[in-house]
Amino acid sequence: MNDQRSRSYRIWSGVVGFGAYGLLLAIDFLTESETRSVGEVLGDAFELALIVASATGVALLSGSVRLVHEERRLLTEDLRLARAEGEAWRQRAQVHLQGLGEEIAAQFETWQLTTAEREVALLMLKGFSHGEIAGLRGTTEATIRHQARAVYRKSGMPGRSALCAYFLEDLLPAAGNGRHSRPLPGGASAGLGEPDRPIGRVGRPIGSEDESLTAPRMQHESARR
Repeated sequence: MNDQRSRSYRIWSGVVGFGAYGLLLAIDFLTESETRSVGEVLGDAFELALIVASATGVALLSGSVRLVHEERRLLTEDLRLARAEGEAWRQRAQVHLQGLGEEIAAQFETWQLTTAEREVALLMLKGFSHGEIAGLRGTTEATIRHQARAVYRKSGMPGRSALCAYFLEDLLPAAGNGRHSRPLPGGASAGLGEPDRPIGRVGRPIGSEDESLTAPRMQHESARR
């Protein structure tokens, strides 16, 4: 939009400049009573051309400055609105994020994770790879893998995906009647739990595994037998 306005402004400035130049030449010829040589006429025409070109350049520069200021004002306004919307979203989400953090910390306590294992688990939930976690903690990737396996063993989770789903799947919009569309292992509905298995604080049985993860394992064991 601004490019179109700038191009249109330049075109009209050029048209006005040529028109003004022609008008000044006509006035000069009509008001001149003395006969002048060709050189004098060309000199006067050149002087008028310089004057008109200078005026047109000043007008173009002034218009460009105005367009830049207008674009800057619009960008500043958009940035202000984006910041306001972001701040409003953070305020609305702060309560939920704080509650989620407390639930995660409480579940780590239930699983009896060490301080290092808790930090590794949190970084995995944030999406960092083992190599990135090793760089952040100043240790080796082998150590991080060992701590991650300890987290999986104590939590009963088969891997990172199950660990993330344990805490984060309840944040996704529920399908159907508001309950989880995917049943938990053992045929129990999400949110109800199983009577013979303890329920995690987020509503998922501790030690449960996804059917998509356990089915291939059972088939592999059956084939080995």
